[in-house]
Amino acid sequence: MEFKHLVRIANTDLDGRKPLYYALTKIKGVNFMFANMVCHLAKMNRYTKTGELTDSETEVLDNVLKNPIKYNAPAWMLNRRKDYTTGEDKHVITGDLKFATENDIRLLKKIKAYRGIRHIFGLPVRGQRTRSNFRKNKGNVMGVQRKSVAPPKAEDGGKGGKGDKKKGGGKEDKKK
Repeated sequence: MEFKHLVRIANTDLDGRKPLYYALTKIKGVNFMFANMVCHLAKMNRYTKTGELTDSETEVLDNVLKNPIKYNAPAWMLNRRKDYTTGEDKHVITGDLKFATENDIRLLKKIKAYRGIRHIFGLPVRGQRTRSNFRKNKGNVMGVQRKSVAPPKAEDGGKGGKGDKKKGGGKEDKKK
């Protein structure tokens, strides 16, 4: 048996020097707990190096990743329970995961759900506050705009005449 530096499982190249459960987490849609469960369902030691697996063992791992329900995986471990279109429980990985999330967001936008509207406007979807965060979505910080204060005018010294009376529009006129 020869050591493989790259092992292909679920259309993803995995590092052969890493332990099996850690290498499986590099697959999109597989976290630590799910990788641990896959090793248990496939009846493999999770600490064996990925490069030491035989072709039949990689095939078994591939099958468990593609259809974990067939190997009696609990439904609460799956990432797509009660699928919107089919109603079945399944676990989606790699490119299918991205495709499924994009379709879900597209559906939310189409039916004008609250979450869909938040996606349309580029605002946070899960109830976070937006007063101080998410500035990249809202633009530059404006702050408070103050009125410009005009410099005081010099008095003529009381010579009298036409120019003595104030023209309207000052703060004194507004207070009356």
